[in-house]
Amino acid sequence: MGQLLIAPEIHGQRLQQARQLFFDHGQLPDGLVDPIIARSWERCRRFGLSEAGLYNAAESLDRVALKTEQERNSYLINHGRAIMEHVYDQIRESSSMVILADANGLLLETVGDADFVSRTRRIALSPGASWDETNVGTNAIGTVLAEETATAVFGAEHFLDQNSFLTCCASPIFGPDGRLIGVLDISGDYRSNQRHTLGLVRLSSAIVEKRLFESLHIRDILVCFHPRADYLGSPKEGIAAVSPDGQVLAINRIGTEILGIRQVDAVRRDFSMVFESNLSALVDRLRNNPQANCEINVNGKPLHLQLRGQLPPQAMAGRVFDEPAAVRPPRRCEPSAASGPTLDTLNTGDARLQAAIDRARRILGRDIPILIQGESGAGKEMFAKGFHNSGPRATGPFVALNCASIPETLIESELFGYQGGAFTGARKEGAPGKIQQAHGGTLFLDEIGDMPLNLQARLLRVLQERSVTPLGSTRAIQVDISLVCATHRKLREEVARGTFREDLYYRLNGMSVTMPALRERTDIQTLVAKIAASETSTRRQPVRFSENAQQAIRNYTWPGNIRQLFNVIRVAIALLDDDETIITESHLPEELFEIDAPAALGAQTAFDPWAAAPLEGANSLDAISRQAAMRALDAAGGNISSAARQLGISRNTLYRKLGRM
Repeated sequence: MGQLLIAPEIHGQRLQQARQLFFDHGQLPDGLVDPIIARSWERCRRFGLSEAGLYNAAESLDRVALKTEQERNSYLINHGRAIMEHVYDQIRESSSMVILADANGLLLETVGDADFVSRTRRIALSPGASWDETNVGTNAIGTVLAEETATAVFGAEHFLDQNSFLTCCASPIFGPDGRLIGVLDISGDYRSNQRHTLGLVRLSSAIVEKRLFESLHIRDILVCFHPRADYLGSPKEGIAAVSPDGQVLAINRIGTEILGIRQVDAVRRDFSMVFESNLSALVDRLRNNPQANCEINVNGKPLHLQLRGQLPPQAMAGRVFDEPAAVRPPRRCEPSAASGPTLDTLNTGDARLQAAIDRARRILGRDIPILIQGESGAGKEMFAKGFHNSGPRATGPFVALNCASIPETLIESELFGYQGGAFTGARKEGAPGKIQQAHGGTLFLDEIGDMPLNLQARLLRVLQERSVTPLGSTRAIQVDISLVCATHRKLREEVARGTFREDLYYRLNGMSVTMPALRERTDIQTLVAKIAASETSTRRQPVRFSENAQQAIRNYTWPGNIRQLFNVIRVAIALLDDDETIITESHLPEELFEIDAPAALGAQTAFDPWAAAPLEGANSLDAISRQAAMRALDAAGGNISSAARQLGISRNTLYRKLGRM
């Protein structure tokens, strides 16, 4: 892989010399090719392959057999397909394709540029073909399976001559149990090689692994950890799945690397033995604020830790865990949800927003549901948190559920909980639902307009009877919750269409408030200053905006609303040099200066394996700066000067930001 860092012509000369030594004289070309490539060539020779050999297309699976294998690997495909599409968006029109293969090197799915895909048909780089080393010699997919590490194979590093027009970068995908289950690959014309492709595919495979782990353990407590707090929420975090009784059920590959242990050393052991901390104490400290993290010590080294997933309800937290009291608690925790936004702090001067706040303040502490309406990204969940933190339930849990983001088959168990054995795959001890978890606090149902009709009837019954009956159980559990709902839909119209129950609508609509869209607000300048102040709290000097930058922000239509504004300011601050304090138009994205700017920046809030995940998951401006710099460099095709011009910074500054990785 290090060969890719030298000049292409020198690399080509070395490869030619290496191939001559190996294939003509049988000598191992030490120092001329990467050791991974040399080992692969040796294996191919033992397999009896010839460099002049051809792949036998007859060995590819037919349509029926391929469909069988795809169904057998549906778990991998379903979680990898979206990532493949996003990766392809980053490399579109670069004579490349993205490939997903199984643990045997069988190509399951591909997506790529039509012209390049047609060129690869003659070498069977298509679903149904096997790219194991025993079939096609040295190649990124087969060699990754043999070495179990991310690998790049450039041009003539491929064992077979017929594959020398390719450059392939691949990374292994490990399942939740640590076994290698597949490979993600980017293949392209060797003349169009991009130096950051291997980093892109490595990051993307880590995202697939993270999704696989979280989906399998969706009903368990997820303990997320990393030595650096700003890596929490990123694909590089360690994750352990823990049962309510404190037993470690699984730990991802990155987690074992961080802790310096093997899977067998952690799985089926007590949490306190692996993390040297009391799990019940962590739950008590962190349950009310999903964004908070604690610092603990493991083997004498600091580790930042965050809890996600299926936490037990407040009343049960002290009873479901049975761990030694002598284990020391975490040293430091971040503030609880009660120190988060309030209705007062959300008021930044806009008349329409102030009217909504005043209406909501009148029903604080009263048993009246509130319905928040407004566009996506307008700040509905932040308003709900502010409402919760301003009332008498502020010390209780704030539990949120997005009705649009959970499959219909799962939302019922997520909302109402289930008894052990209620359905196939259910945990034997059962699990409480969101309603039960919100006991004593606030339940926030986002996108309530997307809730299936059959569940609307059950929710209505819960609100009327003040009790919830988990799936598979006949015992009703009393609950005391404050209900806040939000939607971007016009529920009256949904009622007229018959997609939303009229009786539930009137039950939820105790008081309705509307969040104004950002483009309609008069307090954008104040909001910008507030966001900038919160993002620069660790800087020695505050930042300010030039007049042109302020004008661009005022004039833009903000299709992505506050979420988009937050990302724009965060990236702009990250692009400032250490000695800079003024944000100019050069630090802002080009979309802000287009006459009819599309909602391109708003789309950044959607899942983006190359850029958006670190922006949403990291608290470090350095991390954001690195991602923005890498993104610009990728868009500029690796041209440092062009990327620096796009960012409005010097070449030296860009080099420095890239060097902070």
